[in-house]
Order: sequence, then structure tokens, then C-alpha cells
Amino acid sequence: MQTINSYLATTLKALRNQKGWSLDKAAQETGVSKAMIGQIERGESSPTIATLWKIASGFNISLSTFLEPTPQSQGAVFRKPDELRQQPATDGMLVASLFPFEERFGFEMFELTLLPHYERLSEPHEAGVTEHVIVLSGTMEVLVDGQWQTLKQGEAVRFAADKPHGYRNLNEQAVVFHDLIHYQRGSESSL
Repeated sequence: MQTINSYLATTLKALRNQKGWSLDKAAQETGVSKAMIGQIERGESSPTIATLWKIASGFNISLSTFLEPTPQSQGAVFRKPDELRQQPATDGMLVASLFPFEERFGFEMFELTLLPHYERLSEPHEAGVTEHVIVLSGTMEVLVDGQWQTLKQGEAVRFAADKPHGYRNLNEQAVVFHDLIHYQRGSESSL
């Protein structure tokens, strides 16, 4: 299997070519600089999750599109987070794409780990996108409707992710949670 940077570089370039976008147009649509997009396409840069989200939103695709190919299996799919977990760039978040986006289901699901004292503010996703966060271990805070809300192990929240939102871990221990991201029908396009 390709490394994440290699796969990301190939996928980003293919998507940009498929849309007929120049580097300038891709930068304009994503809010990520032309230089950064070029570096990612050449495999010279490991973007943070925040940067990947901006690119995915600009292309109107799921985040998991940049992490791995859509599974081809129509039957049961077994996944092991320990084998999937990766840390893009120097981000304080570990990501395991448990179930990459598939059009027929309309969602993608991640196991996310926030390292101690990590905070990530997320820009709004596409209209109609909702997130479902379930804390597996630790205590974290989620920014919803402009307010930080505490979530402890076993607690969950669903919120409209087409508004600014965020996640933070103010503790000395890592926090692990599942994040199921549901896309409104027809809002996601794939390769």
C-alpha cells in the first residue's frame, strides 16, 4: 500500500486534473496556497488534518478520499485501528480511517486521537454535513455553536458541521474518540 504522502499526492493531482483546475484555481477554491498544493502534489509536504480538510472542502469531497482508496468489498469489511492509525505532518492528532467514504452509505468514520494539550478549530464543511462524536477514552471538549462543551468517556454529541466547530484536549493523557461524518446526499463527489 502506498504511503499516505504518495497516495495523497497522486489523488490530489488526479482530482485537480479531472476538474481541469490549474494550481491557481485549486488554491482559490480550497483556500490553501498554490505553493502548498504544488508541494503536496510533488510529495514534498505532509499537510496537517486542518489543511487536508480545507482541500477536501474545496474539492467537495470527503477527507478519507485523501487517506486511502474506497474499499471495493460489497461484503463484510473488517478494520483494525492499530494498523490504520497515522499522524499527518506534525499534527497533534492521530487518524485511523475506519470506514472511508462510500456514496452508497453517505458517511465516513474515523478513530481520532487528540494528544495532550491539542486543539483544532475546524472551518465549516459543506452544507448539510453532520458529525457524530463518541468518546472512547478520556475527556475532551467540542466547540459547538460557539460554546466549548465537555464530553467524557461514553458520552456523545451530534452537531451540524457546516458551521465552525472544534476539538480540544486540555489534559495530560490522550483522548480517543470516533467521529462519524455524514454527508447530505449528492454533496460528495469521488474519483
